[in-house]
Amino acid sequence: MGMNVGSDSTTEDEGIVDINTTPLIDVMLVLLIMLIITIPLQTHSVALDLPQGNPPPSSAPDPEVVTVKIDFDNTILWNGSPVTSEDDLQNRFRAAAAAQPEQPEMHIFPDRLATYKTVAHVLADAQRLGITKLGIVGHAQFSEGQ
Repeated sequence: MGMNVGSDSTTEDEGIVDINTTPLIDVMLVLLIMLIITIPLQTHSVALDLPQGNPPPSSAPDPEVVTVKIDFDNTILWNGSPVTSEDDLQNRFRAAAAAQPEQPEMHIFPDRLATYKTVAHVLADAQRLGITKLGIVGHAQFSEGQ
């Protein structure tokens, strides 16, 4: 609601042309409260038959794990034995990719001082030659504060 102060152009006969919204707000709040009260609570439940006890032990054997370590001087170790050449590394990746009944898991352990080029090259060779289960392990050494 507004009021003109000090203006001589208005007369006493003019009414206030602004709409009074206070009753509208009051009615809307009452309707909102009534709506909240009348909505039924969600008490629907779904009956599930869950198994009881411990799950049976897995009959599948643990997958074979191959560790590929990249030392600080960029030498590559395959399960602890040194890889002598690029062809040797690629042949080992090919043999692991063709292993039956499933591929072994490849765990790559890069040393903190190993060059990025060597690590990226090993990862690219593994992917190109068909290794699907590949992971970089020991990444905690690269976190800040150590």
